[in-house]
Amino acid sequence: MMQTAQSMRGYMRIVIATIAVCLAVNLIFLNATSRESYFIPLNAQSPSSSNTDTRNSLSLPDLFSQVQNSVVQVSDVVRTISGEGTRLGSGFVYDNEGHIITNNHVVQTDSRNAQFDVTFSDGNAYTAQLVGSDPYSDLAVLKLQDIPPNKLVPLSIGNSSEIRVGDTVIAIGNPFGLAGSMTTGIVSGLARILPSSNENPSGNSVPLSFSIPNIIQTDAAINPGNSGGPLLNSKGEVIGINSAIFSTTGVYSGVGFAVPSDTINKIVPFLIRTGTFQHPYLGVVGQNITPSLAKQLGLHEERGFLITGITPGGPADKYGLRAAHQVTSDTGRAVIAGGDIILKIDNQDVRKIDDVLSYLEKQTTVGDTVHLTISRNGAIQEADVVLDARPSPNDIQNVAAIQPNLGNSQLPNGNNDGSNSNDDNPYDQCARFAGNDLCGFFFGR
Repeated sequence: MMQTAQSMRGYMRIVIATIAVCLAVNLIFLNATSRESYFIPLNAQSPSSSNTDTRNSLSLPDLFSQVQNSVVQVSDVVRTISGEGTRLGSGFVYDNEGHIITNNHVVQTDSRNAQFDVTFSDGNAYTAQLVGSDPYSDLAVLKLQDIPPNKLVPLSIGNSSEIRVGDTVIAIGNPFGLAGSMTTGIVSGLARILPSSNENPSGNSVPLSFSIPNIIQTDAAINPGNSGGPLLNSKGEVIGINSAIFSTTGVYSGVGFAVPSDTINKIVPFLIRTGTFQHPYLGVVGQNITPSLAKQLGLHEERGFLITGITPGGPADKYGLRAAHQVTSDTGRAVIAGGDIILKIDNQDVRKIDDVLSYLEKQTTVGDTVHLTISRNGAIQEADVVLDARPSPNDIQNVAAIQPNLGNSQLPNGNNDGSNSNDDNPYDQCARFAGNDLCGFFFGR
């Protein structure tokens, strides 16, 4: 009996060991299967990308609820030919200090202590003082007075350099005074160029002919009164500030423009600290190399930016850059001769003036030295130029007074980074480029 019992115990040990081995094998298999479902091969495509990640996207009602208390209406009383009227625009809360961001053309004034009414979505209105403005980017900053801290809900500023054509955007503002209006659309274009405002509050036309680069184009409905309001991504982050529209009727026609948030991030801190922002500039006027111009100049390829005028005393003038001029050929035909062609700026290729404008605004500051690669009479040359600050709106009239010396007014006109070499004013130049309605809205006419 004892021997039989021992045999039975030995048999049970074998059975238990066998079961344990089987369980271990099954657990290993299940663990391997589970791992396979969590680890995606490197060559497999992820269903989302960094630019279009929708995991943090909000539904439109939730987005509106999140930001509505941060979007405000900006208004003041202005004098017109027919009497007094109310100027309306939009803005948004920038920080917990009570700063409001809006457009320069919404609050443009010649008063040093200008005050405005800022109305929140609940109808409560507060007084705000203008602390800084920049006509060259169409940005301005107000500071709210005597406002309860719990009223301040700043909006997050996003990264406009990451947006792509086709991304969803949302505009919130006060079109025609209709407070708290939301519209949606997509980014329909990037890197647009718009002229900056030249309206002088005193009534005198100041010929500002600088352009705003890197503008966002959107089909989200924007109308008068939306100016200064935020353009948001689907996460509720500000990626632009609505500034202008293109229209043949004066109202929305499917094309709106917003100053990008990257520009806001660069300029607004200076407006808060000092009230102004100094933009770097070269002080040149010119045009892109077209096929016909390339043929006329004897060029083998169509690239670069031909200088047709130079601001007296500006950086280009100080460092010896040359402007093109018109001469009469043997056949009596007017042709362009001479003139430096900018091919590169700090080793960045220049295909058109937009490349120069964007680079100066995004990558440089006043006092920086930029390295230019130019073509002069067919020979490649290098030049280092120290950037100056653009003339202020008050000083630019002095520059315009000597403008006829900048070159022949019959030279073709193009976008520029300095004063314009054409005799007519910036509004007329803008109208030829973008039409009367857009320029009338943008220049306040």
